[in-house]
Amino acid sequence: MLISCYNPQELGDVLMVVTGQTRGKQRVTQHGNVVRISDAKTDATLGYNFWHARNVVSGLTGRGQVQLTVTQVEELNRALAAVDFEANLAVDDTPKFVVGYVEEMKAHPDSDHLHVTETRVDDGNVLQIVCGAPNIAAGQIVVVAKVGAMMPNGVIIWPGKLRGVASDGMICSARELALPNAPQKRGILELPADQFTAGEPFDFKKGAMVLKAQA
Repeated sequence: MLISCYNPQELGDVLMVVTGQTRGKQRVTQHGNVVRISDAKTDATLGYNFWHARNVVSGLTGRGQVQLTVTQVEELNRALAAVDFEANLAVDDTPKFVVGYVEEMKAHPDSDHLHVTETRVDDGNVLQIVCGAPNIAAGQIVVVAKVGAMMPNGVIIWPGKLRGVASDGMICSARELALPNAPQKRGILELPADQFTAGEPFDFKKGAMVLKAQA
């Protein structure tokens, strides 16, 4: 997993790279212009911060989550090796926001408003996702943020549990996706079945056009 974030307007010329989920106390180690964040108990690497990132990564642009190329990741690995950190970053180009199909839905065993869905995503995989939206239903075409997705507000989607039931992803609302003309009321974004196909990457521009047409 490789989740990268670059926001020079807010954080300066710093590229943040996340490779694992924080579960407890962290340890921070700095070598030169690279900061390694690790699990204080296991020493597993959780991510890196690269200061003066434009001097390290060619063609670095964007604001928020950025998708790094093979060349850019190679440049990061060279920077890690130069300061005696393990150079083992790998490109992750799998789509994290995909169109899903809610195959099944049942009531949560310990909640009167949550539901447990079986939602088919890319490559035919079926994810168990707990959803609290009032309009969720079986048979819907929806947007799924898979594990490893960074939401527009900066929140990263990790495997978790909601009231004791495992949930591997999130079924999204238009507001959570920061789409223009998004309704402010609660509820997932239901996509028209004649325009979106389960398993394909979610096209944010196309989704925005759907909302515009519905407004």
